[in-house]
Amino acid sequence: MSGQNIISIGGQSFRPGEKGGVELPIGSLIDYQAVTMSVHVRRSRKEGPTLLLTAGIHGDELIGVEILRRLVKSRRLQSLRGTLIVVPVVNMPAFLSRSRYLPDRRDLNRLFPGSPDGSLGGRLAATFVDEIVSASDYAIDFHAGAVARPNLPQIRISPGDEKGLEMAKAFKPPVIMETGLRDGSLRSTFVKNGIPSLLYEASEAYRLDPASVRYGLRGVFSVMQHLEMLPPSRVQKEPKSRTMVASGTTWVRAPQGGLLTSLVDLGKGVNPGTKLGHVGDPFGRHETPVVSDVEGVVIGINREATADEGDALFHIATFRNPERAEAHILRSEEILEEHTDPLT
Repeated sequence: MSGQNIISIGGQSFRPGEKGGVELPIGSLIDYQAVTMSVHVRRSRKEGPTLLLTAGIHGDELIGVEILRRLVKSRRLQSLRGTLIVVPVVNMPAFLSRSRYLPDRRDLNRLFPGSPDGSLGGRLAATFVDEIVSASDYAIDFHAGAVARPNLPQIRISPGDEKGLEMAKAFKPPVIMETGLRDGSLRSTFVKNGIPSLLYEASEAYRLDPASVRYGLRGVFSVMQHLEMLPPSRVQKEPKSRTMVASGTTWVRAPQGGLLTSLVDLGKGVNPGTKLGHVGDPFGRHETPVVSDVEGVVIGINREATADEGDALFHIATFRNPERAEAHILRSEEILEEHTDPLT
């Protein structure tokens, strides 16, 4: 928590000005080997808030792991105020097996706040909440889309989280969305503990998309500046661009089963009647167009070549001014390319 208190994680204490790592024990697997959760802690002598950064809730979502791997090496942290707690891989059992899920096929992001006497995932969640979440003032959790379902870089915030909305605007993603909470999610635990939080979604499982990594890393540094944990950047300032907050989202689903051909890409503006792709009968007898019924911007795509009837194919965010939203997304990509990326 903010202030000059001592932070204790896994029995290891950190005073202002100290930094180090903790290996939190979370259980053992079938090979009798202990599994731990690696936690990086960095505290400044200067007073400030405690920011928690997490990734790897799902073991196949690597984008956040890479973002946090780069962040902990950054020279910019030499100017830190307050405390930074970084957990690059929360769900180590799933990460080791290159799987979204725990060994018992359960989703860790439906098990919070966990139980110290429960399943492996329940115990992991309880340890994480008791040892790490309890020490935090703010949080950013990093995720990716499922396999072959990439997401446009986006920030999701909880309903009514005003401080979270200000953090989201500071992050400067292409899109901000307010999305409901799911029982057992880490985000719901943040809300119950009064911790403003962001959920960053980008790219897809098993992939390290360079632009998504850069958006995420730049966003973290920008939020830290917003929280006065870092001084303003000395590099050339980026042009101001308005952050677009979606008014809602909808999925366009497969009208029939078959082979899917997509005709639009992430960030593309669409209107009612826009042809997004088509689903073809694999035997060459039929071809059915997939058409948008709303005006908005494509923020997620199913890139699998096959689809069953009803499969979610295109995720579309709606805005009060869709044309401005599409232009903003294009401009945000240009700014990302044009300006120095604060990787060090």
